[in-house]
Amino acid sequence: MEYTHLGRSGLKVSRLCLGTMNFGPQTEESDAHSIMDSAHENGINFFDTANVYGGAGHRGWTEEIIGRWFAKGGERREHTVLATKLYGTMTDRPNESRLSALNIRRALDASLKRLQTDYIDVYQFHHIDRDTPWDEIWQAIEVAVQQGKILYSGSSNFAGWHIAQAQEAARRRNYTGLVSEQSIYNLFMRQVELEVIPAAQEYGLGLIPWSPLQGGLLGGVLKKERDGVRRTEGRAAETLKKHEGQIRQYEDFADELGHEPGDIALAWLLHQPAVTAPIVGPRTQEQLDAAIRALNVTLDADALKQLDAIFPGHRTAPEDYAW
Repeated sequence: MEYTHLGRSGLKVSRLCLGTMNFGPQTEESDAHSIMDSAHENGINFFDTANVYGGAGHRGWTEEIIGRWFAKGGERREHTVLATKLYGTMTDRPNESRLSALNIRRALDASLKRLQTDYIDVYQFHHIDRDTPWDEIWQAIEVAVQQGKILYSGSSNFAGWHIAQAQEAARRRNYTGLVSEQSIYNLFMRQVELEVIPAAQEYGLGLIPWSPLQGGLLGGVLKKERDGVRRTEGRAAETLKKHEGQIRQYEDFADELGHEPGDIALAWLLHQPAVTAPIVGPRTQEQLDAAIRALNVTLDADALKQLDAIFPGHRTAPEDYAW
């Protein structure tokens, strides 16, 4: 396993991040514990979760599962760089969502209790809060840092100008600010190349892409449908129908390279300079094994050029609007 710094921080994380959103609703607790053990055995030290994971009927469930895994001992917590998030609504009470100082305090303490730990390595804002000023947010975070409850802060689903706002507000307070941004980014979804990635690089944030396989569309969906392994439905089926030719071209190219399509998609992200660690969210051990396999895939300049031809990106960023 390779390790790299999370943005401009001194924190070292694995090049793959274990996403835990499926733990509870999709993956039974015993299997989730086994997957986390396997992640450690393979050198993955970076785990991502959120306070709302678990579903509407059991928000916090995923954090509870991780907490019981930590409680098993064996230095599981010490070997983990733990990232969780707040913003989403936890109850119907008016102050148990978003980024007010009150919710930051309450949500953090609740996550610490569920996770059975006394600190969070990377505490992330799951979404921008347009109603709370940055001075209030940063003051609350600074207090939490002074209390030893969190070490670093990160954002998720921010626009480029949100990152700039956050960092300039932090600079006025002589505070570190954000060290990471978590955005949807994959061969299919490359909008962050326009302004989010340039802003992250300018301010020294590591990029943590979520949905690296675009809900399975980059994971060999056509082959799986032919083999009867998968049946695509709903919005994914509509997207597949619209882009079937493009996806077929991609899967054929993966065959030429001698790799599974999902391996290529992850490897492509790992070849992007701004990317720290793609988030892989396995439901099963087999899916984790497949993600780890991608670490050994090397794409040369010609392969990267061909992938850009199939899934065009934004070559003119960050000057797209400022020609």
